[in-house]
Amino acid sequence: MYRFLFSSRWLGWFALVCLLSAVCTTLGLWQMDRRDAIREDIGNVVNNYDAAPAAFADAAGLFETYDPANEWLPVEMTGVYDTDNQRIVRNRPLSGRAGYEVVVPLKLSDGTAVVINRGWLPIGNDEAGRPDTVPAPPAGEVTVVARVKPPEPALQRGAPEGQLASIDLAKYQDEVGYELEQGAYGLMASEDPAPAVVPEAAPKPSVDEGPHLSYAMQWFAFAVMLFIGLGYAAYQEAMNLRYGDEDEYEEDDEETYAAHPGPASRRRPRKQRGSTQEDEEDALLKAQGF
Repeated sequence: MYRFLFSSRWLGWFALVCLLSAVCTTLGLWQMDRRDAIREDIGNVVNNYDAAPAAFADAAGLFETYDPANEWLPVEMTGVYDTDNQRIVRNRPLSGRAGYEVVVPLKLSDGTAVVINRGWLPIGNDEAGRPDTVPAPPAGEVTVVARVKPPEPALQRGAPEGQLASIDLAKYQDEVGYELEQGAYGLMASEDPAPAVVPEAAPKPSVDEGPHLSYAMQWFAFAVMLFIGLGYAAYQEAMNLRYGDEDEYEEDDEETYAAHPGPASRRRPRKQRGSTQEDEEDALLKAQGF
């Protein structure tokens, strides 16, 4: 009854369903990969964000070579800000608002210089493309607690004087003219002494996984439903072929009875699809010659 499945038409449908199912499965796996990456980031936030600050002497390597497992880890360091080489970074949204971030090198006593991101500033009203004011960092020696963040890639666009397109540490180093730690920069958590006015601090990152698991399950469900739909279509095709054969058999019975109306050919006609009991009684009386 299902031999029609080996026809070229149905084999084509099967190949198309396999292709679409593979696409759905790939999209589902992609969503799972995104969820795994987010879960890894969440793990770093949970493990590192509120940890006790590590002394720079014990954590200097964190700024030399970036390790994703150390992201958000707070490090305490003491030095002097190089205010002459302070920069603002363009196109930094925060909570749906456009603005900038302020970065400045912190020179430590051993000669090391670590870039510190001091926080966020809104777009100014006085001059286009710049914040109205940039709060000055503390003068003299300052103790900073900053969280480890990876450097950003270079962008293929320029920036006005005194600004950076991204926190590209190599580009920043070329501008200041001395070595900066290239593995990571520090996102400021606190300063001591604390100035009266500071840029807005970055909020704690979210630990929400998002809808990626739900999306993945939906794509996997679509992949299964394609085969279910193909199976249902095949079942309907088989039923149509089956009832088509039965209708032909019933027509043959009626032609035989009309040609040979004798008692031997007086047999009850097959029940027709969708017939009622009254229809069957009428057909029986007609067969008996009434």
